[in-house]
Amino acid sequence: MLTINDHSRESAGMTYVYPVVSRRAGGVSVGINLNVNNACNWACVYCQVPNLTRGGPPPINLELLEIELRRFLHDATDGDFLLRNAPPKARRLVDVAFSGNGEPTSAPEFAEAVERVGGVLLEFGLLESVKIRLITNGSLMHRPLVRQGIARIGALGGEVWFKIDRATADGIECVNGVRLTPEKIRESLLLCAELAPTWVQTCYFAIDGEVASETEQSAYLELIESVKEKIKGVHLYGLARPSLQPDASRLSNLSQENFQRFAKRVSSQGTEVVANP
Repeated sequence: MLTINDHSRESAGMTYVYPVVSRRAGGVSVGINLNVNNACNWACVYCQVPNLTRGGPPPINLELLEIELRRFLHDATDGDFLLRNAPPKARRLVDVAFSGNGEPTSAPEFAEAVERVGGVLLEFGLLESVKIRLITNGSLMHRPLVRQGIARIGALGGEVWFKIDRATADGIECVNGVRLTPEKIRESLLLCAELAPTWVQTCYFAIDGEVASETEQSAYLELIESVKEKIKGVHLYGLARPSLQPDASRLSNLSQENFQRFAKRVSSQGTEVVANP
């Protein structure tokens, strides 16, 4: 049985396609894992990927990806997959999400993969009801093919969930394992939002039992305030599954009070907030 606590990429026995129950999407999400070698250009402290390494994915077999997606959608729409594997309240397909075990836009075939996924959804008559989503750290927006793929997602009625966990250089390095300025993140976010409807997604949690500093919180609020007219809103969420990274023992969820207090600070600026503690 699929649960929000287990997002195994092997649940369907396929290479690229895996179903999960998504608490944020509100049903069964069909994941597309382009990073089958567990390689990413970031190293987020809360990442649930085992044996995470730095780098990009191997070449993508686009024909196999299409075959797997067709097979799964057939089982989900004409078969009894949802009845057998999803809890009653989640027995609906909500999206096909490029996510997986690393940064999906690092695959050179990303734009073509988007095109093919769109074609399969059209073939099944699902393009209106099943949204294409990209979950990204936004670090590769400078690549023309990445922008092409995101623009196509927008044209197909999909959306992007753009990761921003912290908004100071030190906070970004601590949580995401990269040296990156908030200004660069903001620039990439605004570029993304021009191409497709974009939500900011933020994992908000405690490190060593401590909430993010007031400096860190204020920097985040300032960043969101500066882009709120361009984005759809913020997905603010806590830790649903344990980290598999070296510092996992330092991480914990915040109290409901602390989590909701920050969510209210974000929403008080006029930004829609979807909160999942």
